[in-house]
Amino acid sequence: MKLLTPELRFALRANDIARRAHEAKGERFDPPPVIKLFNPLGAATWLATELAEDGDALFGLADLGFGCPELGYFSLCEITAVRLPYGLSIERDLGFESNLPLSLWAEQARRAGSILWAETLIRRAARPGALPNSPLPDPDKG
Repeated sequence: MKLLTPELRFALRANDIARRAHEAKGERFDPPPVIKLFNPLGAATWLATELAEDGDALFGLADLGFGCPELGYFSLCEITAVRLPYGLSIERDLGFESNLPLSLWAEQARRAGSILWAETLIRRAARPGALPNSPLPDPDKG
């Protein structure tokens, strides 16, 4: 699987450029994740919002499955080079879409202990019948 299509690469680069422009004006930039990468045999998950000029450094939320998701940079080349059993490799979630800012993903993932559990909580909160603008469920309270 090709992890970055030209369209995704463009969107990630555009976010990097926009972030630098916002920072130059002293403004905060908090876009939603553009892509979700995951290990199909494990818990490792990455949400990326930006791609640096070098074409390798992705910025976003990284969760290696140890209960402590972190914001930062990670290498596309290193993720692409991962070889898993049965000829598998890291994949891109083709159905992933989000309009929620990365900061909210990071907050929920830290509270929940993983991006995957945070995604479940966010989906539950967005279901029909959930109160509009209601806070996301606390994973510690069921």
